Order: sequence, then C-alpha cells, then structure tokens
Amino acid sequence: MIPEQIIQSFGGTLKTYSKDRTIFNEGEHADFYYQIKTGHVKMFNLTEDGKEFVQGFFKNDDSFGEPPLFGDYKYPATAQTLEDTELYLLSKSAFFELLKMHPDIHLTFTKMICKRMIYKAKIAREVSIYPPEHRILTLLNHLKSNAKVETDFEVPLTRQQISELTGLRVETVIRAIKKLEKSKALAIIDRKVVI
Repeated sequence: MIPEQIIQSFGGTLKTYSKDRTIFNEGEHADFYYQIKTGHVKMFNLTEDGKEFVQGFFKNDDSFGEPPLFGDYKYPATAQTLEDTELYLLSKSAFFELLKMHPDIHLTFTKMICKRMIYKAKIAREVSIYPPEHRILTLLNHLKSNAKVETDFEVPLTRQQISELTGLRVETVIRAIKKLEKSKALAIIDRKVVI
C-alpha cells in the first residue's frame, strides 16, 4: 500500500515474525502502523467458548490495524501470523506525519477504511439474522466485487477461513456450499469455490 522507500524514509523498520506469532492483542494500545512485506496475518476475536471469529485476512502489501491509530483507542482484535511474515512497523507519530506529507496516500487509506466499514456492517447484519447460505453468498460476493471481477471468480479462501469469517461451523459451511452448488448459485471446480 505505502511504497517501501516512503515507509523507510519516515523511520519504518522491517521486522520478521515466525508463524503463529501474536503481533498485538485485543485491548492493547495502538502505537504502530503495520504493513506486510511478505507473509499472511489474521485478525480475530475469541468468543466465550474459545472459538475464533476472524475479522480479516491480510497478505503481501496489505496493512492492518489502522483504525485504532486514527481513533486513539485500543485494538478491538488480536493479530497473529499464519506463516513466517515480514512486517514494516512505523510509529504512530511518523505515520501521521507521512499522511500529512502525502495526501494521495491519506486518500487511499480513507477509501480502504470505508470499504472495511461497509464489509463489517454487511457481515454484522448477516451473522445476526440470515441463514448460512445467505451469509456465505454475501461474503463471496463482497470478495468478488472488491476483486473487481466481472466473470467467474475463484474464491481465495478455504472452507475453514469462510467458517471463521462468517461465524459458522466448518461442517455448516460445507453443507451450505453444497446446497448453493446444487441451486447453481456457485460452482465447485477442482475443489475450489467459484462464483
């Protein structure tokens, strides 16, 4: 998202995290901007019974955890690596200075945060009132629209990840996907979900 040379020019440092390492915990104060150079990160909350509810998955060049920097509040979720990951860390004050000096980057962040808010609003509604098939289709259609794909879209998520993003059990996701395939709302090609 932010070019590496710009991050480095504002004092950003590259740090390596091993697989399954916690980057920050829910409830900790937000002090850094994080951007992935290489790797894979998930942000999640734990339910009372210990089940993960995933807020999002992030990969190369993605940033995560920015809203608490803007709002000056604590992290609403935990961030953890899913594989060995290289992250750029930039202090909060340097991040704000960077945004002041680069209004084009600031606008890009505003657009990205708005997209994430729309996604959260859609998912919150889906989780609370709709059946599994509807929840899954909403998630998949959201991913397709963000990918700006007009034709067939191969969903880049496993059944487990769909489960974590919708708050459904994996078994429920598998059954719902089969129902959706039967009704021709999606297709399964080489074990991949295509919408």
